Amino acid sequence: MFGWEFPPHITGGLGTACYGLVKGLAKHGVDIVFIVPRLFGDEDSRSAFLLNASDVEINERNFSYEEYWKHISYYEIGSNLIPYVTPEDFKSMISESSLKSKSKSENIFKAKYKFSGKYGNDLYEEVSRYALVASVLAKEHRHDVIHAHDWLTYPAGIAAKKMSKKPLVIHVHATEFDRSGENINQFVYDIEKKGMEIADRIITVSNLTRNIVIERYGINPDKVFTVHNAVENIGDSNISQNKGFPEKLVTFLGRVTFQKGPDYFVEAAYKVLQKDENVRFVMAGSGDMLYRMVRRVGKLGISNRFQFAGFLKGEDVERLFTISDVYVMPSVSEPFGISPLEAMRSSVPVIISKQSGVAEVLKYAIKVDFWDIDALSDAIYGLVNYQGLSKMFRKYGREEVDNLKWENSALNVKKIYESIIVH
Repeated sequence: MFGWEFPPHITGGLGTACYGLVKGLAKHGVDIVFIVPRLFGDEDSRSAFLLNASDVEINERNFSYEEYWKHISYYEIGSNLIPYVTPEDFKSMISESSLKSKSKSENIFKAKYKFSGKYGNDLYEEVSRYALVASVLAKEHRHDVIHAHDWLTYPAGIAAKKMSKKPLVIHVHATEFDRSGENINQFVYDIEKKGMEIADRIITVSNLTRNIVIERYGINPDKVFTVHNAVENIGDSNISQNKGFPEKLVTFLGRVTFQKGPDYFVEAAYKVLQKDENVRFVMAGSGDMLYRMVRRVGKLGISNRFQFAGFLKGEDVERLFTISDVYVMPSVSEPFGISPLEAMRSSVPVIISKQSGVAEVLKYAIKVDFWDIDALSDAIYGLVNYQGLSKMFRKYGREEVDNLKWENSALNVKKIYESIIVH
């Protein structure tokens, strides 16, 4: 299985989904070798044993602190890439850091894999290098199926398939149309389309995404299957619920980018505050629209009721949900959207856009069109002012999300594996 991030070092829902799926598959007896580039340094030592190999095995990590981790080996491959960045942003981000590590990295890769060329000069070279590593690992490690998550790993999946002749499954967590609208990056689109064409099976996280794969990439519907994401049950949280102020708190959590619709959240906040000043809003996340949102909040004159919390993960996310009264996900195009499930898990009422995959599986969530600021502000106002409404969504939403288990999603994925394994 090829991924691009894995907790605790994550930049979004991709790593969370991979983590949940891997644990679910392991519980169903699927043995997994999970390969991921190194993103932010060492993984949390409480959940990983680090073995620094001197040959093609690279760095092997065996999660064995719980029974299911006996099925999983975890490899780390040196790389500066992160999954949600554009090729243009990537070049500027790695220019300085790659100079510092270039010599060391080239020596390591040449000694181990005989790679040539400069390390990390552009995105295509990084993706290609990952694919080279994948072909080595596919030759070294016995496997029945190759599973690649999102576009950055599709070339790796293709390379592994060519090396081992084993079936390839690609997992579409998002498409270039979700990230960029109609102004797609042709480089990324071409990689996505190539991966979809070569794959034996395609898993999409929603029917919304499945339709995009079929219609916008011209893929045969017979090999495209929807498996909805899920959420881990964390039980009752012990995190303090004292938020330190009396007002109701409305939360946005996600990348502050076009895809996530942060501007609609800000405009709805302004409308709500015109009717009720006893509400506070928080935007947690980072992205290319962040400074524009800060300026817009200032221009609207609502800075005293609006807070920017930056990128949060782990317990900080749980803490935010425990003090939130409403969670809003106004995404323009959301293949799935795990964060509403995480909010509902903490008994927070949620408002989601109809243009999201998670809307396909949730009954106890208020659904609005992302562009309908009036409907969004009305929904927020209703949940913070009418306790009966809020109480209903808290109770039934929590019950609903408790039934969305990764084990169930993983079983569907396992069935897809079994349909293509050659015995």
